[in-house]
Amino acid sequence: MARIHPTALVDGAAELAATVEVGPFAIVGAGVHVDEGTTIGAHCVIEGPSRFGRDNRIAPYCALGGAPQDKKYRGEPTELQVGDGNTIREYCNFNRGTAQDAGVTRIGDDNWFMANVHVAHDCQVGSHTVMANYAALAGHVHLGDWVIVGGLSGVHQFCKVGAHVMIGFSSAVSQDVPPFMMVDGNPLAVRGVNVEGLRRRGFDAGRLGAVKQMHRLLYRQGLTLEQAREAIAKLAAEVPAAAADVESMTAFLAGVTRGIAR
Repeated sequence: MARIHPTALVDGAAELAATVEVGPFAIVGAGVHVDEGTTIGAHCVIEGPSRFGRDNRIAPYCALGGAPQDKKYRGEPTELQVGDGNTIREYCNFNRGTAQDAGVTRIGDDNWFMANVHVAHDCQVGSHTVMANYAALAGHVHLGDWVIVGGLSGVHQFCKVGAHVMIGFSSAVSQDVPPFMMVDGNPLAVRGVNVEGLRRRGFDAGRLGAVKQMHRLLYRQGLTLEQAREAIAKLAAEVPAAAADVESMTAFLAGVTRGIAR
């Protein structure tokens, strides 16, 4: 049996694995599924339908799986899905999806959410991300793997942020941000390539060189977005070791809908 504090309220229709811990005064509602090793801190409110994977650490006072903050929502059966090994600190708020999108707000694995982070309805968050204190994602945002969002930063609804992006402190993201970039400010500006982050993740000189060339083609050559995408695609043959990085960039640019941050 899960270890449930006597003051916690767990609905009989919730499914908790045997090694789950639920702290004092927490509320776990019907339709919540929690896998092995996850801990739920004091005074949390977890609503369903929602699913939490293994070994998540949920700090006190979080509100997860609540109804989307969307006036169009009419009680449709939408969901929150959280993967494995995430750290979710105090006062975080994650909402379920809406019928107007995929119906699922999805969080990957090994993410680090600092206190007071908000993830709105239908967001798709990858793995290994960091969201610092008071950062917020509006509805329908897509956040790639290894993204870092600085404290007090906000991402506008429907924006896409590519893998390995670093968003600086107190930034306003209102357009898509291509992979590998470092951005900050309000209005947002691209400051360069997230070189230090890429080095920490094992990018060698050849791959870093290809990423820097992609940055030059996007921001330094005076090309249109389509011209830059075509030029970037050719780098896969020139630097085979960076072929996957080039594919990541070209696929991202092909799906841009709000224009890219400049």
